[in-house]
Amino acid sequence: MIISASYKTDIPAFYGTWFLKRLDAGVCRTRNPYGGQIYEVPLDPASVDGFVFWTRNAEPFLPVLREVRRRGYPFTVQYTITGYGRPLELSVPGPDKMVEIVRRLAEEFGPRAVVWRYDPILISSATPPSFHLRQFERLAVALAGATDEVTVSFAQFYRKTARNLAAVARKTGLSWDDPAPEQKRELLSSLAKTAALNGMRLTLCTQPGLTGVAPPARCIDGARLGDIAGSAVQAEEKGNRPGCLCHRSRDIGAYDTCPHGCSYCYAVSSQKAAGTRFRRHDPDGPFLADGNG
Repeated sequence: MIISASYKTDIPAFYGTWFLKRLDAGVCRTRNPYGGQIYEVPLDPASVDGFVFWTRNAEPFLPVLREVRRRGYPFTVQYTITGYGRPLELSVPGPDKMVEIVRRLAEEFGPRAVVWRYDPILISSATPPSFHLRQFERLAVALAGATDEVTVSFAQFYRKTARNLAAVARKTGLSWDDPAPEQKRELLSSLAKTAALNGMRLTLCTQPGLTGVAPPARCIDGARLGDIAGSAVQAEEKGNRPGCLCHRSRDIGAYDTCPHGCSYCYAVSSQKAAGTRFRRHDPDGPFLADGNG
């Protein structure tokens, strides 16, 4: 079983102590946010084939990653670096610092251990296509040699996302757009060329309507974990939405728990809700957040 930690929140940035204590315990608990069912997820070596960590800031988690490796678990890190800044990203560390951390991860654990995510691509008055062309190139040059893949996707305006962006718009006058598919393809084509020039393959996360320009991503990737482990990881393809090629995994995070303050985030209904659940977090508890999954 592959463990995802976590596309619902940033465990490496904020919940490393809890994760390590759950690793010691050999088990954690999650609750289905829709049906309320409680699940017990084993974390012992016999049950876990590897971990996929999702983060915007792995610096606090470096000691934990060393311990994960010492215990013999293979892992990969899906590392988001966009550098949009305020008002879109209230408390995300600056991109130059995060590039430095990715390079440290690659040096210590190997470049196959890290996948850069430039995700989501938000087209807004603060981040027009010209911004993305410049920003992506700057980051790709800085990350060259530290990773062999960059995963991208265009922002999808779920109800939570639209509501949070509207709140930013009222305060700042920000406007945003969902470009036509041909405009997205044109931008993707330019980004893919930049990625290739810097030794990276550009992949597209769960947007099958655009995959003629870039191949689909597999964010939960048993083959990559197997490369790191030095032996095959048997994994069944089981995406969680149309176009998703991820291998089967169990996610141990919880929605409304990430205090990074990204206004386009699909996993946070409001910054207030995320802040409240973060403050209530019990690092000794079996659930990441107040038993509500």
